[in-house]
Amino acid sequence: MLREIPGPAGRLEALLDEPVSSRRVGASGLLEPGHEAGMRAAVVLAHPHTEYGGTMHTKVVYQAAKAFSRIGCAVLRFNFRGAGTSNGQFSNGPGEMDDMRAALDFMSQRWPDAHMWGAGMSFGAWVALTVGAADPRVSTLIAIAPPLSRYDFEPIARSTKPKFFIQGERDELCPLKDMREFYARAAEPKELVVVDAADHLFDGKVSEVADAIEDLLGDWDQ
Repeated sequence: MLREIPGPAGRLEALLDEPVSSRRVGASGLLEPGHEAGMRAAVVLAHPHTEYGGTMHTKVVYQAAKAFSRIGCAVLRFNFRGAGTSNGQFSNGPGEMDDMRAALDFMSQRWPDAHMWGAGMSFGAWVALTVGAADPRVSTLIAIAPPLSRYDFEPIARSTKPKFFIQGERDELCPLKDMREFYARAAEPKELVVVDAADHLFDGKVSEVADAIEDLLGDWDQ
């Protein structure tokens, strides 16, 4: 479902996937929004670096959204400021974190009683997990190909919120060695899945990212 949500720099282009199991038929016979019956979580999913072509339509982001939906989540993916038709200009972090907070506001208003998960790929993983680690509404953090050497992930490492990491074995921006070192010092609870022979964009391996999400979070209820 194509949407526009209000952001601090103007409107943000967004897509919302709602699991059928979470939608309730009212007395009018129409589906009513805002109910969580059978819904696992409300997920806000952030995309890779805007200046390198990242958008909410990036293949991994698209497939991740579909995987979250299949396991019973409502998923909001959105374009950061300056991406797609979203208003504003790219700011390499601060503004995008404000955009992430606006997306969390939207989801928490729509599903106030649902678990809230923060997820993202690459640059979006840094944004989503940094905001999510500090936001009490967010209970679970999911990072796909986090660029550990390019941004400060230490607040995320210190967070005691459950953290799930999906990493390509041959990621050229975040070598697996760096991920293993980061993962070793990250606070529990945590879990890491390494996708064999995958690069940073998971070329030819995108479906395996979706599989990893379903395997990691298919029974998760926090």
